Amino acid sequence: MLWKYNVAPEVKEFELHHNPVIITVNKFDEDSAKEFRTKVAMAHNTGQKIIPVVIDSYGGQVYSLMSMISTIKSSDLPIATIVEGKAMSCGAILLSFGSDGYRFVDKHATVMIHDVSSGQLGKVEEVVASAKETERLNAVVYKMMAQNCGKKDDYFLKLVDKKKHADWFLNADECVKHSLANHTRVPKISVNVDVTIDFE
Repeated sequence: MLWKYNVAPEVKEFELHHNPVIITVNKFDEDSAKEFRTKVAMAHNTGQKIIPVVIDSYGGQVYSLMSMISTIKSSDLPIATIVEGKAMSCGAILLSFGSDGYRFVDKHATVMIHDVSSGQLGKVEEVVASAKETERLNAVVYKMMAQNCGKKDDYFLKLVDKKKHADWFLNADECVKHSLANHTRVPKISVNVDVTIDFE
């Protein structure tokens, strides 16, 4: 996603102290969660009124996703989530955390929802503990997605249940149908530079 400048003819030259912050999420790991937190903080000092978060990801670590979610919840600015290409696993959940009316999926993009995966190996006790934690996280993320989309808490869990917990692929129109997205397009960003003269 790019932005363009609309400069009023009265302005001969200008210099922005801070360019608009557009956050791109390709991975979900500790480094990307830290970068996400930093860029959200930066966006609060640019003068922009909304923070675009572009998602193009196969997914990653659910705990890193949780860190990003905490950052979004503490933001004073609304978040626009924009899927370009793909939003799978953690990416699909992050999509749902865009502010209502500001969730976008490109018409050719793919969104995929599935259960949290632990991949735990080791002693029986460790595998059992990991399975319980995976079950807990599943309940948490499906409930959050449903609430973000204005659905009953078990809405997505029931749908995944019907699909026997196989990977669930959605196109842009299906995302709108389930209220994961509001628009099947990528928005345009404009930076307006003008001169306003007041007389009091």
